[in-house]
Amino acid sequence: MNSPIPNAALTDHASSRAQIVLDSLLSRESHWPLAEPGPNDAELAQIFDAALRAPDHARLRPWRFVLVRGDARGALGDVLVDLACARAPGEPRSAHAHRRQKAFATPVVIALGAAVDSTSHVPEIEQLMSMGAATMNLLNAIHALGYGGFWATGDDTYEPAMHAALGFGPSERLLGFLFVGTPQRAQRPASRPEREAFVREWKAPTRGQ
Repeated sequence: MNSPIPNAALTDHASSRAQIVLDSLLSRESHWPLAEPGPNDAELAQIFDAALRAPDHARLRPWRFVLVRGDARGALGDVLVDLACARAPGEPRSAHAHRRQKAFATPVVIALGAAVDSTSHVPEIEQLMSMGAATMNLLNAIHALGYGGFWATGDDTYEPAMHAALGFGPSERLLGFLFVGTPQRAQRPASRPEREAFVREWKAPTRGQ
């Protein structure tokens, strides 16, 4: 029979585990460029499971993700060219052919969507914030597994034709794309602002005697 682990050992283990998690959070940053390999199926399952742990008022589960990889990136690239042509109808298609390569910039592309329930008592902003939290969980899980992620929006994100091409429904909203792959080179850590510029402690005002 195994002997119980002393409380001090449990505390040390928890502290060590917490530090590992914090080190990962504090070292995460956006990476570009990104290349092969991308996460495999088992790793993607973990990444999406992490996303589904996001806070969710009233259990509306507004998260919607569309995974694009492999040959499907070619079809996504064609949509990108179509959208560019539609925005500049006087220009030849060849002028926008380079847009197709954006879909191949990384081995994995994740379209980020939110299904907003307009009949719920939960305000729309809270539903969108839940999707933002889920996306941050994606990024943190991607980083923890040794990959890099880059969250992008741009004109293509808000095009109805892109929305339709990816199969989003009338109540769903496309919020951007997450490009995922392996960082090609080490990059200098991004400078971070001093926390004092963004954090303040509120203290109850002094009441008159």
